[in-house]
Amino acid sequence: MEIVLAGSIFLVFFAYFGYPFSLLLLTLVRRNEVRKGPFWPDVTMIITGYNEEKRIPEKLENTLALDYPSDKLQVLVASDGSTDRTHPIVLGYEPKGVELLALKERKGKENAQKEALKHARGEIIVFSDVATRLDPDGISRIVANFHDASVGCVSSEDVVIGPDGKPTGEGFYVRYEMWLRRLESRVRSLVGLSGSLFAARREVCRDFSDEMPSDFRTVLNSMRLGLRGVSDPEVIGRYPDLADRQREFDRKVRTVLRGLTVFFRHLEFLNPFRYGLFAYQYASHKLMRWLVPLFLVTGLASNFFLVSTSPFYLFLFACQVLFYGVGLRVWKSGKPSANLLGKLSMYFLTVNTSIAVAWWRYLRGDRMTMWTPSER
Repeated sequence: MEIVLAGSIFLVFFAYFGYPFSLLLLTLVRRNEVRKGPFWPDVTMIITGYNEEKRIPEKLENTLALDYPSDKLQVLVASDGSTDRTHPIVLGYEPKGVELLALKERKGKENAQKEALKHARGEIIVFSDVATRLDPDGISRIVANFHDASVGCVSSEDVVIGPDGKPTGEGFYVRYEMWLRRLESRVRSLVGLSGSLFAARREVCRDFSDEMPSDFRTVLNSMRLGLRGVSDPEVIGRYPDLADRQREFDRKVRTVLRGLTVFFRHLEFLNPFRYGLFAYQYASHKLMRWLVPLFLVTGLASNFFLVSTSPFYLFLFACQVLFYGVGLRVWKSGKPSANLLGKLSMYFLTVNTSIAVAWWRYLRGDRMTMWTPSER
């Protein structure tokens, strides 16, 4: 039981701290910085959405305000079988160069992206959700990364905006994820892109599947072609926070479930002889993180059986119970916690519970064939 407990604690800490620390050490001997430079290729911006009559005007105004040369920017809205006024609203922007791809049947975000690629003329493809807002220089900044011939795809960095217009939401965890992406970019390649805003070379955007998230699949396509994915902290994608905790929880479950689908269909990327350091990143960032709920359960259970053997194990068990108890109390209250412990414990509990639910659904055969961005 002592070995199980020690192993469980080690693996949890490795998933969240050991892996990024190992990347930090690697940056001392290996820094694969992106060689940005002036680069003005033809770009297609694909905006996907379903029944977005409320938000599409603001999105298109934001897009038309971008400072990228208009003769080199194709704006293509892929409407995933919308039944509201999305189509006539988008058609109203046709004189300004906006194009509409109206899909008759709703089949999900990835299918809409796949169909839109058939009509894309750009050398670089930028994918964006309707809820995401860019700075005026967003496109020019993200495209500058492709001056580096080793770059196959580029991720924005996420900023979650609250009702008051200020950054909020998942706070510490979002900053942690963005920091981890920067480390991964420096040593080799990031493992996943921001689904709300990312860009890729046209040749990388292939084999899109209805069951597989494009932000994950695009990185794997890049690696297959000998390219890499990078994160650019100068490219910010801002989107509204989800106030409804249940919807946020469901979104996390969907994200992990689709991630598991991609991971287990592409186990070849675990081969270090073929993919080198990326195989380590692939296993550590994805699989180890998704196994944390298992490590937490084995850690708590083994600690329970050791309580009577030592005051240390009693103290450790009490700390675990306290941490989870605080998170449960915050969740049941339905109100955000005012202190750091409450925020961290609730978010940690929510994340790992959603991962456990996603595993349960995956193991019983559930697969998501339709992805719709959460309403915000």
